Amino acid sequence: MLQIIIQGRGGQGAQTAGQLLAHAFFAAGRQVQAFASYGGARRGTPVSSFLRVDERPIRLRCDIERADAILCFDASLLEGRLLAAAHPETLIVVNSARGSEALRQALPGYRLIAVDGLAISRAHGLGRIVNSALLGALARAIGNPPLPVLEQLLLTQSPKLQDENVAACRAGYHDVDTALQEA
Repeated sequence: MLQIIIQGRGGQGAQTAGQLLAHAFFAAGRQVQAFASYGGARRGTPVSSFLRVDERPIRLRCDIERADAILCFDASLLEGRLLAAAHPETLIVVNSARGSEALRQALPGYRLIAVDGLAISRAHGLGRIVNSALLGALARAIGNPPLPVLEQLLLTQSPKLQDENVAACRAGYHDVDTALQEA
């Protein structure tokens, strides 16, 4: 079973990313369990989305305490409870312009991959909306769901700027290749 935590701040799109990722895994034929946790339920407060993905029905009904992958929308959230859910094999994809090596030096002992989701999103006309770029990066980092499934989902589920969201997802996916070799 694959267990994923998506952490962000209210208004960044972490909840939407969790829902899209769940739909993508389901479209790829997997069983999915998705749930969310809202802090103060206002813009800027930490929010989490949790996913379990498996080939068989998922009967587990508790919080994710040991994640296989973490997608972090804001590097300032890489602390405390979120890192407590990481083990040595957890792959952490984080939205940061600092670069993977700088993050690894700041947080030794973790498998970190930095993706500049903001730069990717801006380059594709999405402004500060980073979830498509980060979803592509996470999909490449963990090897699932397949990029064509994500692309098709973004074409049908994005409320607007579908082509831009697909392009940002594709760019995030390909941006991870170099960092993955170093992780």
